[in-house]
Amino acid sequence: MAIDPVCKMEVEESKAAATSEYKDKKYYFCSVACKKAFDQDPEKYLAEEKK
Repeated sequence: MAIDPVCKMEVEESKAAATSEYKDKKYYFCSVACKKAFDQDPEKYLAEEKK
């Protein structure tokens, strides 16, 4: 399972609604809306992840 970096939901990689690659890492999303939010400002969500 992966964690959607935007909404923090658990996402099964094989059933993810969307994915993005950023800095050679693949991210999985529960919805296209979360992917769009991430793609607009990935550093915002990754900074939150490190807290």
